[in-house]
Amino acid sequence: MPKQLLQGNQAIAMAAEVAGVKFFAGYPITPASEIIHEMVNKRHIKVLQMEDEIASINAVIGASLAGLKAMTATSGPGFSLMQESIGLAHIMEVPLVIVNVQRVGPSTGMPTLPAQGDIIQCKHGSHGDYFPIVFYPNSVAELYKYTVMAFNAAEESLSPVILLSDGYISHLYETIVPHRDFEVVKRTRPPLGTGNRHFTGLSHENSVVKTADADNYRRLIASLQEKQQLTAQRYNYYEYCACTKETDTLLISFGALSRVAYYFRNDFALYRPIRMYPLVEEIKTIAARYKRILMMEMNTGQYVHEIESILRREIQFIPILGGCIDLGEIKREIARVG
Repeated sequence: MPKQLLQGNQAIAMAAEVAGVKFFAGYPITPASEIIHEMVNKRHIKVLQMEDEIASINAVIGASLAGLKAMTATSGPGFSLMQESIGLAHIMEVPLVIVNVQRVGPSTGMPTLPAQGDIIQCKHGSHGDYFPIVFYPNSVAELYKYTVMAFNAAEESLSPVILLSDGYISHLYETIVPHRDFEVVKRTRPPLGTGNRHFTGLSHENSVVKTADADNYRRLIASLQEKQQLTAQRYNYYEYCACTKETDTLLISFGALSRVAYYFRNDFALYRPIRMYPLVEEIKTIAARYKRILMMEMNTGQYVHEIESILRREIQFIPILGGCIDLGEIKREIARVG
């Protein structure tokens, strides 16, 4: 396979085709618009530009129920609009992929600049209890790889899987080798119209609606949680770089910000979650080796609380805001926290 110079969003579209996607519905939004542009040019993928992101996610749910691998792509404002239907897809066990190329918010914010403000929304954006699988790559090559992994995880878990990106990673150009040697999990569930499956957002058991049965609801939620956890264990992705010299400090970052963190590999150990949710349990073992933990995010503090909750210790947090990653600023902030 020859090397190709690809933009991050182009790599997502190419990988989706490799993964077997047959349907895409979306609404153009910066900085994710190139994905729908690329999809339109692919011969074997049906593409609909919908009137908004609510219609987009519901069209993708319908296409998946009809038997097609399906996906959508958006950014923060559109992702917010999709939340109710994301919950619907979880309780109905509908496999699909949602790409969220993050930008500065809230609201329309700074449309062309990157941020990491949608992390908590990936886990808790819809109401009720559900247990999403979320990946966040940090390069064009990883966007290609984890797009395929997202489709595989969606099929295995029968759930929406979220692929996070950001304005920097998705608009980055890098030379990659787009291998096609990944395992591709095929669609196994029968399409709508076969069997007696009753698709509903209501609490149910074996296609029978049960809206006043607490015991049944507990079984339903427990089974959904177990299924997600078992699937996630097969996608246990993270990066850990031990420092080249002795250090008592671990620096945690992800996405675009983690690329800048590599600058500090001679001073600190580095940890980068790729599977953002469910949290990777190995962080407990890794963190136990270090006296001090620093963490950077392009928000005022979202994933840091998730890490603190699993480690049960305090983390020194460095917010990087305003859509700008500046090495000088990061050096000053690291020096400030000591």
